[in-house]
Amino acid sequence: MQWHTNLPLIAILRGITPAEARDHVSALLEAGFDAVEIPLNSPEWEKSIGDMVANFGEKALIGAGTVLKPEQVDRLAELGSRLVVTPNTEPAVIRRAVARGMTVCAGCATASEAFAALDAGAQALKIFPSSAFGPGYIKALKAVLPAEVPVFAVGGVTPENLGEWLSVGCIGAGLGSDLYRAGQDVARTARQAAAFVKAYREAVQ
Repeated sequence: MQWHTNLPLIAILRGITPAEARDHVSALLEAGFDAVEIPLNSPEWEKSIGDMVANFGEKALIGAGTVLKPEQVDRLAELGSRLVVTPNTEPAVIRRAVARGMTVCAGCATASEAFAALDAGAQALKIFPSSAFGPGYIKALKAVLPAEVPVFAVGGVTPENLGEWLSVGCIGAGLGSDLYRAGQDVARTARQAAAFVKAYREAVQ
């Protein structure tokens, strides 16, 4: 399995509005990001995701987070979304997204959930909430997972601790409130994005 972006950091723009999305996503791409998820509990997510696919779909992997139902997957496919991120392990959602040609990063916490997600066709796993388990837990979990499966740490990842997650075998991370909080200005998004990119490059060099 391979991850399909140059930078394995997923920007999570929870709570963003359609009016704000373009400027923030533009700032992320300028910093080097090429994977963006807009969670489905954000305002008017259909408009935001559709607009971002139209504006940036050729430059980045644009998609949705907090995807819970197969019907949501179908709507995302209509919008041109290419990424589905789930908070849980729901085989029906994973199978539907894979069938629609999307990249699926499935949320899981245990070995049983991880293998259930892989059996359903998920191409990547997110360990959530990572901060509650710690790097040692992910290192132990990685020992039983197929080596080629991309694993992302999500929850509590900061520029200061990103290297710890990478050192235990995570390919990258999903970045939420330390990158973007609903209502923040674009300048902060740009600063945090640059800090995360710098931390990632320093960790893998």
